Amino acid sequence: MVLTGAVLLCSGALFTAFVAAPRAAPAPTVPHAATAALSAITLVAPEAAHAEGGAVWIPALSAIGAGFAIGLAAIGSGVGQGIASGRCIDGISRQPEVADDLRGVLLLSLAFMESLTIYGLVIALVLLFANPLIK
Repeated sequence: MVLTGAVLLCSGALFTAFVAAPRAAPAPTVPHAATAALSAITLVAPEAAHAEGGAVWIPALSAIGAGFAIGLAAIGSGVGQGIASGRCIDGISRQPEVADDLRGVLLLSLAFMESLTIYGLVIALVLLFANPLIK
């Protein structure tokens, strides 16, 4: 029963994020979809662990969660790096004399953005290989 409710919740949120929201107003759809999917996984995981045959659900849901962790971290980091690099190139083209200063700031900010992807990778590896839900 909880699994059906979680699937319906996830489906409704994904429909709202990708179909209804773009027509109504420009909204960030990736965070809505991620929140819906992770909420569904969070709702299903405890019930599935105690249900009969629940030992199969935890590794499967952990693999889905690991995929979301690394996928969303990579998407967010890639978009952020692209925007930052584009703005830096715009700034250098307008004021070439500050190219060295902008380059240093850009490299530092790219390192911080890439660290978020590495955090997503660490979470994915923990879910796959050192999962605290599996005893």
